[in-house]
Amino acid sequence: MTVTSADHRYLQVARTLRKEIVDGVYPVGSQLPTEHELCERFSVSRYTVREALRRLRDDNLVSSRPRAGTMVVPRVSASSYAQDNMTIDDLLAFASGAAFEIESTRMTRIDADLAARTGLPEGEEWLVVLGFREAVGAEYTHCWTEYYVNRSFAAVGRLLQRHTGPIFPLIEDLFGISVVEVYQEIGAVLVTPELAQRLKVDAGSPAVEVHRTYKTSDDEVAQVTINTHPASRFRHSMTLRRVKD
Repeated sequence: MTVTSADHRYLQVARTLRKEIVDGVYPVGSQLPTEHELCERFSVSRYTVREALRRLRDDNLVSSRPRAGTMVVPRVSASSYAQDNMTIDDLLAFASGAAFEIESTRMTRIDADLAARTGLPEGEEWLVVLGFREAVGAEYTHCWTEYYVNRSFAAVGRLLQRHTGPIFPLIEDLFGISVVEVYQEIGAVLVTPELAQRLKVDAGSPAVEVHRTYKTSDDEVAQVTINTHPASRFRHSMTLRRVKD
């Protein structure tokens, strides 16, 4: 997959607008600036703005109508952490809706057990960021989250103190790279006694472990994430379409 500078720019515009929507700069029911105003603000073409708005529509954050502009719409809420991920930007949208509360950040040498669990090379040092993710308005923690960030990008750790969203966009912005591939595995696990107390579930109860490996256009692993969700708080959906000849 090749990502051009134009592609990267529309993703940056979409990311900025998405963050402003999540932060309440554009509350539900409000209008986004016009295409012309967005072109001037970001110094981009109308094509780039339209692609950015398309991403926001695909993420169910806005709706657009001819001569009526683009309006921020409420997202569908659910008691479970629902994911319908088809693109890398979809991952960004869902993660933006669930704040990340960091518990610890440290450089860690990957031992044999951690190598087997993460798929990372044994003996290398990676930045490990641990914490919980909570959806906006939820009464309980949705999942335990583990970030493993490539040492080449470990300087991003300095930006995490007040950061609650996903980390890979910070890596992209700070180092000028693009994450172009995310490999995901979903498996069933049992909640450990230590984690059970934090997630407020019974030890040994079923959970869903979501393992993602993020790669750059140079085929370098930028980060690995492992999210552990109590089974009752997770739902994954997927849309399959038949390819036309």
